[in-house]
Amino acid sequence: MTFQQLTYLVEISKCGSINKAANKLFLSQSGISTAVRELEEELGIQFFVRSNRGVEFTPDGREFLGYAASLLEQKQWIETRYGEARNAAPATYLSVSSQRYPFTEDAFIELLQEPEANRYQFSVREVDMDAVIDDVYDHRADIGVICLTELSEKMIFRFLDSRSLVFHEIAVVAPCVYVRRAHPLAELPAVTEADLGGYPYISFEREQGVAVDFSEEYRMMSLKRPARQIRVNNRSTMLRVLSYTDGFTTGSGLITKSSGYRKIITLPLAEKSGIRIGWIALKGGKLSAHAERFLKLLEKHILESIQFTSEARQRSRQVP
Repeated sequence: MTFQQLTYLVEISKCGSINKAANKLFLSQSGISTAVRELEEELGIQFFVRSNRGVEFTPDGREFLGYAASLLEQKQWIETRYGEARNAAPATYLSVSSQRYPFTEDAFIELLQEPEANRYQFSVREVDMDAVIDDVYDHRADIGVICLTELSEKMIFRFLDSRSLVFHEIAVVAPCVYVRRAHPLAELPAVTEADLGGYPYISFEREQGVAVDFSEEYRMMSLKRPARQIRVNNRSTMLRVLSYTDGFTTGSGLITKSSGYRKIITLPLAEKSGIRIGWIALKGGKLSAHAERFLKLLEKHILESIQFTSEARQRSRQVP
């Protein structure tokens, strides 16, 4: 079966006659008839019957026409799509996979606002840490943005090494809790695990079977089985639940100027070790110019987020 045979058959159905189809395609009637007959023999069906009024398609023939027309449309789309691409300037690519961090989003948006080539394909994904690692390992992402804690880093480093991935540290921050500005604990300079007892714990849901070391939140022993727990699956929902309840979550504590964080503050967790924020890439891999530029912007926005978080914390204590 060839596309040429399909073209002949579809044209015969449009013209209602082999002779008219041959004239339209600038071919001989015998040539089209032979091609169609060979296709009928190959597939074991009869497409149409001839009469004085032209041709009439059989039920099998009408069904086959639908498939033939669809295949020809897809062929035309592919030829147009990749024919244009062949003659155009090459596209630039960048794919970033990240845990749910606002500074990653800010860096990506600033990159999009800079002068760019006519053709590019950029993508950013917010997913769980295990998915970030999988994306980079499977070449779906050039860069992955993750954080490590003292409890998880040994296991994560072994896992990264087994996949020939390297972690590059950008900053170390103190672990914090996120609460709304009107939260009963909001006026404390720092909180302990005991202070958090009784308040609802909000966390991102994980796929069944995924190790706790890949958690988005900062792990604490007292939160292994919280009495009240709320699970969400995206950052927007997390911020809304935090803004309107006395719930809390744990993590890097970094916030940004974006509107979603206006009702949120973060409080340091007392006597806890730091969180390492950084990015991963394939060992020995060469990053594109756009990936290098994104990393510079990522570092800039992480440092700005650290500064903004500190200033916001100070302002919240000054409010009478």
